[in-house]
Amino acid sequence: MEPGARHVHADEGQRSVPITFGRLPDAGEDAVMDESAVALSAEQLRFFATFGYLAFPGALLAEVAGVTAAFEEVWTRHGGGHYGSRHEGRARSCIVPFIDQHEHLAALVDHPVVLAIGRSVLGDDFNYMGSDGNYYVGDTGWHSDGWHPLIRHLKIAFYLDPLTRDTGCLRVIPGSHRVGEGYSEDLQRELGGCRELLGVEPQQVPAVALEVTPGDLVCFNHNTKHAAFGGGARRRMFTINLSQRYPDERLGELRDYISGAARFWIDRVYGEAMVATAGPERQRHLEQVMANDAHLAELSRQARASMSEPSRG
Repeated sequence: MEPGARHVHADEGQRSVPITFGRLPDAGEDAVMDESAVALSAEQLRFFATFGYLAFPGALLAEVAGVTAAFEEVWTRHGGGHYGSRHEGRARSCIVPFIDQHEHLAALVDHPVVLAIGRSVLGDDFNYMGSDGNYYVGDTGWHSDGWHPLIRHLKIAFYLDPLTRDTGCLRVIPGSHRVGEGYSEDLQRELGGCRELLGVEPQQVPAVALEVTPGDLVCFNHNTKHAAFGGGARRRMFTINLSQRYPDERLGELRDYISGAARFWIDRVYGEAMVATAGPERQRHLEQVMANDAHLAELSRQARASMSEPSRG
């Protein structure tokens, strides 16, 4: 095992070896990330295709201080909690888009680790699909972030607090992302009623608990069933969402996906800092969404008329 790496734990007590970048340089304050030195191996790609997730202990350890400061700065600018209110610890607070609000966080889209994940799993012309920043509260039940049979979407999650299986770390059900296969389709139908249908409490569902400390990354297919249990009232986490580039004949599906952001009361998918600081490489990952989100403003106007606050997730 590499120095500083941790096991990921299956809830049945099984243990497995951490998934790490084979050529990632030693982390530290003076570590320099060389884009050409970071890559996902064939084994990692096969693992992701088979199980629907990957974990990278310490992948952003050198960036933790700056990222954490920027995270807190964004929340301070927004009143400290959801929709300009203080975070009271009774419900999740959420900001969408999130990394787009700060130049330092927006630059994570250009980070060699993020680029390596995106290019390897989704292709060189992957889309940046947006982000959310959160103060999580309590349990998060089993769910998928989408159910995409053809276009691959993934989420990269950044946790800014140490989390264990009993204090709100991410749990995933390996293989649950494989749309159309009997196992994943059974989970899609039955997991929401696990007490009645399977005879177990949600936290007893067999899964892998991905324990983290700040600097670790976790990524998973949007289809992958995931949850968290036992967490406190202010778990700090933000995400970067990526997808394969949509072929021209499926741009209607992309616009439908973008329409879902109306519940957050945003007029464009991206925030000002994300667009204003984009170089040529980042622009490549923004262009398709920017060309297809013109309808979002009207949908958000309608959402404001029917909702008391923007969505919390």
